[in-house]
Amino acid sequence: MTGEPLLSLKHVSQTFASKRGDLPAVRDVTLSVARGDVLCLVGESGCGKTTTARMAAGLAKPTAGTVEFEGADINRMDRERHRAYRKAVQFIHQDPYASLNPIRTVFATLSAPLRRHGLAKNRDEAWEQASDLLRRVELTPPANYLAKYPHQLSGGQRQRVAVARALALNPRLIIADEATSMLDVSIRVGVLRMLTRLREELDVGFVFITHDLAIARYFGAGGRIAVMYLGEVVEYGATADVIDDPRHPYTRALLSAVPDVDPGPEGRRDPGLRGVDIPSLTALPSGCTFHPRCPLFVPGTCDTAAPALRAVPGAGQEVACHVVAGKAGDPDAVGQPAGSGA
Repeated sequence: MTGEPLLSLKHVSQTFASKRGDLPAVRDVTLSVARGDVLCLVGESGCGKTTTARMAAGLAKPTAGTVEFEGADINRMDRERHRAYRKAVQFIHQDPYASLNPIRTVFATLSAPLRRHGLAKNRDEAWEQASDLLRRVELTPPANYLAKYPHQLSGGQRQRVAVARALALNPRLIIADEATSMLDVSIRVGVLRMLTRLREELDVGFVFITHDLAIARYFGAGGRIAVMYLGEVVEYGATADVIDDPRHPYTRALLSAVPDVDPGPEGRRDPGLRGVDIPSLTALPSGCTFHPRCPLFVPGTCDTAAPALRAVPGAGQEVACHVVAGKAGDPDAVGQPAGSGA
């Protein structure tokens, strides 16, 4: 992190009630991001990434813990400060086909926040500012897009309009929830490049949610990655450390699923998971919740005590794993079960 935290999540949890029992979607997550930095939340569907992001954006209130913006609890702010927070933190949704109002033109979509917050006093000012926003997201000439409705745009163009809307209030932090997952691969690359450019030019912080570690490697370069599993962070560190030297067996399994055009003569390494089924949130396993699938499983340890997220000696990241922590001083033993003689 390059500066003081802009947004901090401190021991936040989110539990939903259901007919089958309580669903602990997020459990005791602590993360932070500074202005100009990027934090990628990575994991399988249902791991709690989006719920964590919604709490960070103030769209959901945590059942435990606090979300702080510039050191102040967002749920205890007075009206004026909360208004400033809502302007400073903007959200980009996953689905560009659902996030834009189908009966509003692009101009109406972009001008609404400008007029509401007094940044544009009349239609001419709103038109000029909306045009500038479209130029920022590389939709030029703006006049070709401002009068169009969402159904007249491609998926990539829609998502660029959604990004432009997020930029309208000059935010300091943008939370992007799988912002490229519904786009074609060729379009996805262009949107990622555009977001990277905006992050550098505008000094905007990003919380970027993705299930794809290849995208996290690209967009999160120079930032940090938090790998989530069943509502908890299991590995956290600099992007280069997590991608190039993954320590948690779950992170290794995720990386093994990333397509590789040149896997080498030995092919792709099998992560060796003991099972593929993800446990239900209503019946979480005892101890480490990953132990039913983990190739490093040690009976009597992994299934009895939940591991804490802690720094691994000799590595740059924090990991929640009994075995990796026990073998941290022997890099060659990481990836082998305790007692294997490796």
